[in-house]
Amino acid sequence: MPDLRVLVVEDDPVAAEAHRTYVDRLPGFTCVGVAGTAGRALQVLARGGLDLVLLDMNLPDGHGLDIVRRMRALGNQTDVVAVTSAREVAAVQAAARIGVVQYVLKPFAFETLRDRLTAYARQRRAAALGEVVADQDEVDRLLHPATVSSVPKGLAGGVLDRVVQLLGNREGWTAEEVATSLGTSRITARRYLEHLADQGQALRTQRYDGRSGRPKVEYSWVAES
Repeated sequence: MPDLRVLVVEDDPVAAEAHRTYVDRLPGFTCVGVAGTAGRALQVLARGGLDLVLLDMNLPDGHGLDIVRRMRALGNQTDVVAVTSAREVAAVQAAARIGVVQYVLKPFAFETLRDRLTAYARQRRAAALGEVVADQDEVDRLLHPATVSSVPKGLAGGVLDRVVQLLGNREGWTAEEVATSLGTSRITARRYLEHLADQGQALRTQRYDGRSGRPKVEYSWVAES
């Protein structure tokens, strides 16, 4: 199959660039454009030729779900993955009702988006090959896809997402503070923080508290606004 062509719709320039970079790192996907407003997104969609939209919900000139409704009304069946900080149950349910295929909460680790887009690509490939389902269990998996985590060995996807959430909620965390919040050891917390830093998603700085002794390493989230 040719690469899936992806449009990123995100009004924050830092987050938009992060999402574009994430897409281009994935084999089988190519980001072909970035739109910062609902109006611009609809203009790009009207040209056709897209396979998938990574869509933020809160845009300066409209809501993401309104974009999807407008697309469908015009007969545009391009798939949509919501990439958003909107946590309201009503928003999640509304997205599902109008055919949003995945719902990813910000902030997130690269692995989170990778796993979901990989699962999406598998479904696209199966459909293109004309595969058929074997039983009800397979139907259920198609309707409610469960992603297989591909986070690095020794790290747990759920814990990694919790660390990302902490970094996104406040600027500047030490390994000790993350460990206390998660109920893990400092060494465990540091492994997750170092992984995010190595991936370019967290920034390492030095924290000086004015006391004698060595400064502490502090981690801040940089991939999302």
